[in-house]
Amino acid sequence: MSGNSFGRSLVVTTFGESHGPAIGVVVDGCPPGLEFDLDFVASELARRRPGSSKAVTQRKEDDLPQLRSGVFENKTTGAPIAIEIANTDARSKDYDANKNVFRPGHADYTYWQKYGLRDHRGSGRASARETACRVAAGAVAKMILKKLCKAEVRACLMQMDDIRLAISDWKLVDCNPYFAADPESIDKLEQRIEQLRRERDSCGALVYVEALAVPPGLGEPVFDRLDADLAKALMSINAAKSVEIGAGTKSVTQRGSEHGDEMKALGEFSSNNAGGILGGISTGQTITAQVAFKPTSSIAQPRHSVDTDGKPTQVTTKGRHDPCVGLRAVPVVESMAALVLADHLLRHRGQTGLIDKRFS
Repeated sequence: MSGNSFGRSLVVTTFGESHGPAIGVVVDGCPPGLEFDLDFVASELARRRPGSSKAVTQRKEDDLPQLRSGVFENKTTGAPIAIEIANTDARSKDYDANKNVFRPGHADYTYWQKYGLRDHRGSGRASARETACRVAAGAVAKMILKKLCKAEVRACLMQMDDIRLAISDWKLVDCNPYFAADPESIDKLEQRIEQLRRERDSCGALVYVEALAVPPGLGEPVFDRLDADLAKALMSINAAKSVEIGAGTKSVTQRGSEHGDEMKALGEFSSNNAGGILGGISTGQTITAQVAFKPTSSIAQPRHSVDTDGKPTQVTTKGRHDPCVGLRAVPVVESMAALVLADHLLRHRGQTGLIDKRFS
């Protein structure tokens, strides 16, 4: 199986399966001498940890990161940073009944077609459990961004089902299980999650992410445009179905006189429909994107499918699953955006020797 690595200057490789002994990540290309904070990695993992609230899956994992290499006396050495996370609460027996059945909406059928076999225990590599590795790597990327350019990446829930949220208080995001920046929405979200559990159903979500203080000049046209790499990284997250940069699909109904961001001075724009990226290169404005996530495919309702012999059957997915997988995707979206920006920051520095041409 290939396709487990991404990045050019900052190369990230994840490994492990949902029900194996452990999962983990190797981050290669981190500059030496960077102050490394393992507690920060742990706090980032805690944000997406299963079993952390009634709104998410009740699988109980500590998700404590074990540092295996790349750091000496709390500083990065330039060698690959390896982080391992143990799986301590896998219940493989929950999946035995569907060992030879394809669950609707899952990667069961496509993995079976491609490889001739599949790990039926929680979907193996296709499980959202793999995203813990991305969050651990994203913590390293955030350290790099903070050190080299003081950039910050943050994300929040923008919509769950038909409940649209305002973004009014970023301090609230890590104080509720929905990653909501809208204090008026918490009760509605809680009631909707309870309704989904009663109905044994699930819903989708829309996640907003932005990166502040990103220097201009990041991005490698033509094929490694910053927005192209960002879109690919965000689309690689489990259950992601669409990505919009800046105005996104709203651009369709905008006129050129409205969409084009007028300039007031060097580095100053009157609007940000471009989402902080022009011609595949960062402008210095806030980079903005939205990611839409489908409803969780694992639901307790009977669904029509077939088995490996092609015979019709019904599937009822047991086990512990998120009513809305998009909720715990919020820190994953942050991490993937941070990894793309850190990779391009290092590539830009390697090519030009500069972080921000305005101050050179």
